[in-house]
Formats: sequence, structure tokens, C-alpha cells
Amino acid sequence: MKSGQGQLPIAGILALVVLSFTPNLVFAANVVINEIAWMGTESSYNDEWIELYNNAGTAIDLSGWRLEAADGTPQIQLAGTVSAYGFYLLERTDDGTVPDFAADLIYKGAMGNTGEDLRIYDSSGAIIDAVEALAGWFAGDNASKQTMERKDPALSGSSPNNWQTSRDVGGTPKAENSFGAQAQPQAPAVAPAPQDDQSAINQVPPVPSEAAPAPPSTGKSYPDGILFNELLPSPDGSDAEEEWVEIFNQNAFAVDLSKWQMMDTEGSVKTYAFPAETTIAANGFLLLPRPATGITLNNGGDGLQLKKPDGAPADKVSFSSAPKGQSYSRGPDDWEWSGTPTPGNKNILAAAEARSAAEDTAGSQDIGSPDPQQKSLAQIPTLGLGSGKLIVFLAALALAFFAGIIMVFFKTKLKG
Repeated sequence: MKSGQGQLPIAGILALVVLSFTPNLVFAANVVINEIAWMGTESSYNDEWIELYNNAGTAIDLSGWRLEAADGTPQIQLAGTVSAYGFYLLERTDDGTVPDFAADLIYKGAMGNTGEDLRIYDSSGAIIDAVEALAGWFAGDNASKQTMERKDPALSGSSPNNWQTSRDVGGTPKAENSFGAQAQPQAPAVAPAPQDDQSAINQVPPVPSEAAPAPPSTGKSYPDGILFNELLPSPDGSDAEEEWVEIFNQNAFAVDLSKWQMMDTEGSVKTYAFPAETTIAANGFLLLPRPATGITLNNGGDGLQLKKPDGAPADKVSFSSAPKGQSYSRGPDDWEWSGTPTPGNKNILAAAEARSAAEDTAGSQDIGSPDPQQKSLAQIPTLGLGSGKLIVFLAALALAFFAGIIMVFFKTKLKG
């Protein structure tokens, strides 16, 4: 018994050490709130509707799920399924709210014109998506009845910059969102002679200008996680030579992009079909220069779509007026303009740079010279652990050592 009691603290301590090294797992939401007609329609302000979108490549059962506002109205029990890369339309009061589209669910309860905090909960009660707009709706027009559209379903629904006012009155129910009510794009300005040093970056070969449309679906599945990562619409040099688009592979395996397609959406629309045997490495970047793709990014605002060979959407992005020499870069929660383009490398964002500078300033403060004992601790190998976890590890070892001494002491006393 005594031996078992002596082992219990050691087991507990070791368990704590193991738990302290357990990684935090974050899962991206599949079903998101994609479009909100909080203002109603031209027919009636009561004709409100909400559209959900399924980011996943498989259908999702919504049994037991709910969508509700923080104030309790509306409070909607979801039902049925939403198909892979499909839309799910919720119409208020009756199926006549959006006459040309059948509702997937009818609900009751009006949304406030001054904003709401909307959330999707799955059957276990976990929050799947949220649009925290209590201070005011992020987009949409009550006068013209243009809806509030989500720009990127992979980014936060509570980021105001990830929403836009629909290009058309009535929005895009049960269809891919527009690229917003933007100003008329202007022709890209061409600056002086191009610079010549891009050869080291992985690029794709050009294809004939008459890119073929996507073939019909063959039943083959294509991976998610291929995303637009950075765009340079208005380089310091020649637009015709130095514009580029960068995509990123989130997967831990290489992906064959043969017959995938990229197209812009404004001005002279161009489609680029990826040539056969085009591959993007695991967790890798692929640079798509304008001379290779033939796609022009309008400096006054444009959008891009990426589609899989079966026609399913892979990603999309849009931007307004492009600052000279700055890249449009994907961040953790939203897109932003960066003064440091990074083709083929991790994005450098202004917020991250400011945070790094603050950390450098804090780290540069003089805390005095370490005493000899501290110097000897500094020489202990860290085994790749951070300093905080190293301290926990060393403390656990010390406690285990003293627990062993106590066990030996009690055994000696008992024998005596």
C-alpha cells in the first residue's frame, strides 16, 4: 500500500507534464452563414432570408442543429442536409419570400435592422459559425435592398472586412456570391521597365489563350485546402510583366492541379486552365505570373475564382483599389494590403510586424546579468521546448525526485 501511495503523485505529475505538451486542435467550420437579407426584399421588408453554405466536400446532416440570435429572435431549429459545396436557404414566414427559389426551411422571427449576433450550433451545442454584428450590420442596404454577402467562407464571419454589399438588388440566394458593389474598375497603369529576377520561384507554364471550360464531373473527388494566398495587382514595375497571383496548399500532401481553373471577374474576363502535370507541393506555394496566365488584375478592383476540374468552387477573393507596390495578402482572419510582397513565401502583414516590433522592444530591456547558477541552467538543452514548458518539465522532475526520497524514507522507518 505504501509503495502504491508513493507512486500516485509521480503518476499524477507525469500526467500533468504530458498534458502540458498536448497541442491545441482547431477545426475550421464547414457550414457558415453566407448571405443575409436582413433588410427584406423590394416586395416587403418582412421578406427576410438567410443563406448557409457548406464548405466541405461531403453533405452535412443538420439534424439537431440550430441558428439563433443572441436576443432569442430568430431562433431556428435546422433540419435536413446541406449538400457538398451547396447552399441552404432559410426564408422567413413562407416560401414566397424568395419567389424563384424553394426554401430549405421556413422560420419565424424578424432580424433587427440595427444588427444581430447570429450563431450556428451543431447537435452537441458547439458553436460552428458566428456573425457578431450587434453594433450594426457589416454590409447591405436597407434602401436599395442589396444584401449582405460573405466574401470568403474560410475566414471569420465576425470580421467586418469579410462582408460586402451585394452587387445586385436582392443578392444571390442559393448561388455563389457576387464580388460586391464596387466602383467601376479602371485600366491598370503600366509603370516603367520590369525587373527581371523572378526565376527562382516555382511558376507554372503559360497555356493557349483559349482555355477550355471545365469538363463535366467524372465522379472523382478533389481535395480542399487549395487557396488564394497573395496577389500583386499593381507592382512597382510593369503590370504586364510583374503582376502575379500566389496560391497555397494547406494539405500535408502534394496536389495535382491539372485541369483546375482560375478566372477573374471584372473588366475583360479571362480563364486560365492549369496545364497537365501542374503540381503544388505539400504546404507549398505556387506562383502564377500574369505572362503565364494571361489574367489581368484591374488596379481599380477585381476578383478571382479558383475552381476544381468538376466545377466545384475551391476559393475566391476580391479587392478594391490596389495601392502601388503592395500585395493583397491573406491573414489569419482577413485579407489586408502589405507593403512587403512575399512571392513564394509566408505573408508579412502589418499587424504581425507591429506585434513583432513590440515583442522585440520588450525583449530588449536590460534585466541584468545572470548569476553563475542561471548561466548553468541556460546551458541545459531544451529538446525543442519553449522556456515555459521547460520550467514545468524541470519542476516535475524535481517533484518526482523528492517523492522518491520520501518513499525511501518511509520504507526505512517501517523496516526499523
